[in-house]
Amino acid sequence: MAKIGISILGAVLLVVALAAAGASSVLSVFGGSAGSQPSHTALTDIPPDYLTLYQQAATTCPGLDWSIPAAIGKVETDHGRSTLPGVHSAANAKGAKGPMQFLQPTFDAVTAKHPVPQQETRAPSPYDPRDAIYTAVAYLCDSGARGGRNLHQAILTYNPAEWYVAKVLAQAQDYQNPSSLAGTTEPSPAARKAIDYAEGQLGLPYEWGGNGPTDGDAGFDCSGLTKAAYAAAGINLPRTAEEQFHADPRVPQGKPLAPGDLVFYGTPDEGIHHVGLYIGQGQMINAPNFGQKIKIAPYRHQGDDYAGATRPAQAAVRA
Repeated sequence: MAKIGISILGAVLLVVALAAAGASSVLSVFGGSAGSQPSHTALTDIPPDYLTLYQQAATTCPGLDWSIPAAIGKVETDHGRSTLPGVHSAANAKGAKGPMQFLQPTFDAVTAKHPVPQQETRAPSPYDPRDAIYTAVAYLCDSGARGGRNLHQAILTYNPAEWYVAKVLAQAQDYQNPSSLAGTTEPSPAARKAIDYAEGQLGLPYEWGGNGPTDGDAGFDCSGLTKAAYAAAGINLPRTAEEQFHADPRVPQGKPLAPGDLVFYGTPDEGIHHVGLYIGQGQMINAPNFGQKIKIAPYRHQGDDYAGATRPAQAAVRA
């Protein structure tokens, strides 16, 4: 935790996202003022008063689904149920306070800019669930979540760690009822294994021709990462991005992506130069380029040369 809170763990996720034409980044169908419907997991895990607050607060940020602040509340303090220092009084070792784990200066700055709706005469408090959740939504909104502009950056601003982004997105998916998200399907076991593997490589360096530490390399290049990820799922892919693009079932143009899909960049005629592993929510894990580390990033951006996607996990279904 740097700017806001401390948590632990990391995992996978599922959601469908579409690129908005002409937008500077991805707009996800996961957002919107109505938001997704709570899953059975959400209804049984989130205290009713917290669930109501997450849903109400999220409506103040167009494009942000309630499940994102709910996932942060889960990861940070188990919706205020944690007995660790700083949740109900005082602060933890990093100075974080309350159910959403704010640093006091951050909380004060956000509430000064975005007063909590229907605030009583008392000063807002990071320990008060309503104050904390509305403030968390405002902070996410200002950091990139508004209009789906850059959800990844918004969560990364909340806690600057890629594993944290992955964990929050995974938890958010668990809190959504798939039937409320058009086009959403359950990820296959192979897709889950591939994403799990790729998440385990976050932070390793980009290395041209790299096949990862198990092969004696410090890191991966883009197609080395996707090949290794699917090898962990029992699916053998060709080595290069160009070969991978032509090897697996193509996702029809205009159809929603699913977690585990490979997303490619370049042109079929002139060559494919990059590949990433789609993990949902408009995000991918990829080994970007020299001098960079394996990271989570939006899979679409203005001016990109996105060429399409394939679905290697179908190979395991057919087998």
